[in-house]
Amino acid sequence: MFNALRKPFKRLSLAALPLLALGAQVPAAQAQGWQPTRPVEFIAPANPGGGWDTLVRTSSMVIQSEKLAPQNFAAINIPGGGGAVAWAQIARDAKNDHKLFATSPPIILVPLAGTSRFSHKDFTPVARLNTDYSIVLVRKDSPYETINDLFEAMKTNPSLSVGGGSAAGSMDHIAIAGAAAEAGLEARGVNYIAFSGGGEAMISLMGNHVEAVITGAGEASGQLQGGELRALAVSSPERLGSTLADVPTFKEQGLDYTFEIWRGVMGPKDMSPEARDYYEDLFARMVKTDAWKQASEQLGWIDAFQTGEEFGVFLDGQLDQFSTILGDLGLLRR
Repeated sequence: MFNALRKPFKRLSLAALPLLALGAQVPAAQAQGWQPTRPVEFIAPANPGGGWDTLVRTSSMVIQSEKLAPQNFAAINIPGGGGAVAWAQIARDAKNDHKLFATSPPIILVPLAGTSRFSHKDFTPVARLNTDYSIVLVRKDSPYETINDLFEAMKTNPSLSVGGGSAAGSMDHIAIAGAAAEAGLEARGVNYIAFSGGGEAMISLMGNHVEAVITGAGEASGQLQGGELRALAVSSPERLGSTLADVPTFKEQGLDYTFEIWRGVMGPKDMSPEARDYYEDLFARMVKTDAWKQASEQLGWIDAFQTGEEFGVFLDGQLDQFSTILGDLGLLRR
């Protein structure tokens, strides 16, 4: 099993603040064609504190500060099922042109694992925004100083748990299982504990209920600055800048392993083409602003913008890739 898993896990192209963003005046050059006529619900399908939540709130604040839209973008958290609860609600509102949600690899992985009947094909791709990486965190008083220390302990004691903010068989689980396989562990045997979001996983780590947490590097930046946690490894090809410059990569520690987390925006399945085009243009303008670039630098996000059409093709490719990976893990249920 280990040998079969090593190659698929070498590099995975993956891609996760309840406040309201205040309204802003749209520039005159954009004040034509379809525009939102009421506040836009911008949904993070998880509790506050995770990657989806950070993406939604950061985007909303930049849209406000740069006066890119004529209506409020209201950040709304709908946790549960690794995203499945929110997707079910959005799917029932298929023609709503005033609803968006943040997305990332769980939109592919959770349905494949059999825990949601809704997949990316039940929604409208609007834009892919960025790429992030996975990071492994422990408490500041943890006995593990390196990622290899943690994996060696897991070999000796398979009950040691690693928490994550996505469902079993989804993004965080795949990320830690892949790294463990590269370190010589049985990927299926990793004791992964799924939480309803990155924030809840962090709370569990601080409460000494899990040995480590795997999460997005961007959402970990603030936690590391607080000094209560330490990072053992990041899944990027090279060290990340800003607040994560001191965190070593898996590769630096002898594990030939990288892992990417893409994030983007989708809407309901029957969103009008005019609304889809409006939002695609909105996010294309947003990612070019200095405010977005500054926030991305602070969060460790890397630009990976794609139009809605390009994003849809990318998602279909992810479906093929992850079907194979979950099959290797024995987690494919579709």
